[in-house]
Amino acid sequence: MDPAASPAEKVRRVNRRKGIGDMTFKQDGGLSRRRFLGVAAASVGAIGAGGMGTSRTLAAGPKTVVRNPLRLPPTLSPAGLSLSAAPGVADLGGGRLSNVLAYNGYFPGPTLRAARGTGASIAFSNGLSEETTIHWHGMIVPPLADGHPQQSVMPGGSYLYQFAIAQRACLNWYHPHPDGLTGKQVNLGLAGAFIVNDSEEAALALPAGAYELPLIMRDAKLDSRGNLSYKAGNSGFDGSLALVNGTRDAKLDVDGALYRLRLLNGANARVFRLALANGAPFALIGNDGGLLASPAQTAEIEFSPGERLDVLVDFRGLTSGTRVMLRDLNSGWDLLEFVITRAVDPGYQPPTGALSTIARLANPVRTRTFSFDGMSRINGQEFDMNRIDFQVPFGQTERWVFSTGGNAPHPVHIHGASFQVQSRTGGRGRLFPWEGGWKDTVLLQDGETVEILIRFDAFSGLYLMHCHKLEHEDMGMMTNFEVV
Repeated sequence: MDPAASPAEKVRRVNRRKGIGDMTFKQDGGLSRRRFLGVAAASVGAIGAGGMGTSRTLAAGPKTVVRNPLRLPPTLSPAGLSLSAAPGVADLGGGRLSNVLAYNGYFPGPTLRAARGTGASIAFSNGLSEETTIHWHGMIVPPLADGHPQQSVMPGGSYLYQFAIAQRACLNWYHPHPDGLTGKQVNLGLAGAFIVNDSEEAALALPAGAYELPLIMRDAKLDSRGNLSYKAGNSGFDGSLALVNGTRDAKLDVDGALYRLRLLNGANARVFRLALANGAPFALIGNDGGLLASPAQTAEIEFSPGERLDVLVDFRGLTSGTRVMLRDLNSGWDLLEFVITRAVDPGYQPPTGALSTIARLANPVRTRTFSFDGMSRINGQEFDMNRIDFQVPFGQTERWVFSTGGNAPHPVHIHGASFQVQSRTGGRGRLFPWEGGWKDTVLLQDGETVEILIRFDAFSGLYLMHCHKLEHEDMGMMTNFEVV
């Protein structure tokens, strides 16, 4: 490849190839190097908001950072969709190319959007050199569509995921779920957003179109050649730089208007604590399971891997040229810079009063306790794909109690149903506004006990519960249960 070629031209040349020979990912910590041969290259470098231009702005420290236009993946319907996982090449920003794993050639994958009452039919093909599945995180789907490791798709194989979309409006996501390989495959790029809409949400007239932004935030490491590099540590993956929608040092030109940010923590292990650098509050309107009962104002929000947030950010009244930084207070990273470029306001207004009617679960018929032990066990057992650890009666409300003796955070994720968080004792000792309504992932820190109510009333069959720190999941902090 001509070293004098522009970054965009380099990406286009990679696109034109029919396959990639000698393509490798650096795999440290006992993971072998993989060679991906004869697989079509994935091109994602030229996708973004505002073209390929950059701006210069001061970061939190003294050095000057060149910021890159935020990538916005395309939006597709899950009805009659063909979806492939394969190696590819992505521009992480400013022409810095990296080998990645990609869905349909996009890093992150296409945003899927569907209305309640419709259906998904997704023909998946595995172009990787190892087995994989797709788990539809947050979607209430039958067991055979859930992406359980028992349903792994071998290299060169295919699988048809079919399910009805019968749940309320919310932001979900999709990612691999093979036993022992989830952390690596997600970290190298396999993840995408899945948005469900319904009439209750539509009645609120929330910001839409260019004013609704799905944002997948995560951390990453690069090797000496600038490629994504995954090293699985016992305490979880700890990246050295931030990516938002696969973009380093991201920026986005915005209007002086109200925006809806659909936030997903797509990191393997990192807990983000989000704030706007100008001190403006977020208007929190939803979480994993959709709309909250009413909006809440908060200056900071902390969320763990797998959790989602639905917030409104108000840029009205800010003059052109104003810069507002979305920051992670835990790391000090500047994640995404918003630059007000126009005084255009389409007239979206923040909702007041009730957002949604949420029926409360009550009167549990049974209490189950789960201890998240070390970095690989639940109730003293490591995951066995062929062992069913307990059975849950269909349609009955139960109380589940989570605790840990250490090695947190443990984001506890349950497949097959949403739940309602009831209490947190010890540790932080309280519930937070973003833990109201319906959830499918809840953060368990050291010294804490978290209590939830849950009812499985959609499907019977085999599901999973696990820690969504993906390295813990891969080491065995996962359990099979059966709804009967």
